[in-house]
Amino acid sequence: MSEDIHRGLKGVYFDRSRVCFIDGRVGELRYRGYSIHDLAEKSTFEETCHLLLKGELPTRAQLQAFAAELKAARKLPAEILELIGLVKASHPMEVLRTAVSALGAFDPDVADNSPEAILRKGIRLSSQVPMIVAAHEHIRNGRQPVAPDPSLGHAANFLYMLKGKAPSADTARLMDLDMILHAEHGSNASAFTARVVASTEANLHAAMAAAVAALSGPAHGGAAENVMLMAQEVGEAANAAEYVKRKRANKEAVMGFGHRVYRAEDPRARHMRAGVEKLSREMGQPKWYQILEALVEAMKPYARHGVNVNVDFYAGVVYYLNGIPADLFVPIFAVGRVPGWTVQVLEQVENNILIRPLTLYNGPEARDYIPIDRR
Repeated sequence: MSEDIHRGLKGVYFDRSRVCFIDGRVGELRYRGYSIHDLAEKSTFEETCHLLLKGELPTRAQLQAFAAELKAARKLPAEILELIGLVKASHPMEVLRTAVSALGAFDPDVADNSPEAILRKGIRLSSQVPMIVAAHEHIRNGRQPVAPDPSLGHAANFLYMLKGKAPSADTARLMDLDMILHAEHGSNASAFTARVVASTEANLHAAMAAAVAALSGPAHGGAAENVMLMAQEVGEAANAAEYVKRKRANKEAVMGFGHRVYRAEDPRARHMRAGVEKLSREMGQPKWYQILEALVEAMKPYARHGVNVNVDFYAGVVYYLNGIPADLFVPIFAVGRVPGWTVQVLEQVENNILIRPLTLYNGPEARDYIPIDRR
């Protein structure tokens, strides 16, 4: 028996997947065979959702039917809104985790772990998670939640519910793009957590709540929020080089650089970069894009060591420029990732086995028990 230790399970394949292909050496990402670049440039979140959950890009009729399914699920029980009100002072990720868990009590399929039921629940949660995030933002600020607009697509409706006014076409498209880029990413920490929970034959709501909990940690989902804080700390593009020099001298991470699987640049980053450039110029705040690009330039010497920019480096500034509070950056990541978590659970239950790795014991050798009065 091999006693090699793979800390963090790095480099370990625990199963096969037909969904997400990642080649971190060259920076390549594909959803079910389709390049992330093609999907980012030509697809919509609804189309990408259909691809992930149902295996193929939809025909026009299939897309209309799928979009109607998503819209039909845009509702939260009154009890969930009451619960959000009770925990409204908590961080939005804690509120989201709690509300997702509680939603199981109101889902007719909660105890049905068949693939068909998991798919139905996953579609419902894809619509309900953005509603939770938006409702909490209003409730914690003493406002009534904004009802969904059935005339708007998924991303545009989320922004409408969050901000209370319909977004411009460009703003909606950028959020749609952000959701496409975050929709799925293989066996990352939150997806693996969902699969571990699903492997015990727990229901999808339990797996989804656990995935949200995993995403809430700053080592996984918090980069976008921290990048914006970093940009504010840098203040001006001229300060970027000195900032990076100081961080590296102190052996501290520069947020938004480096990724567990990518040695080359994260292939999703380029699409958010273009969005930040355009949005910051349109909003009359070009300095944020300039600061980010100055940080990229200052970090170039480290690129040969595999420390390249990742998607969250640009995402946080997009949210900031849209007037979204910093503590909602990670929940927005979750809004886009629900289809990916769902399909990971679907693959797990398809040929389920309890996920149960080993730890190699290195504690004391066998020893005799000593009665308490002799210790």
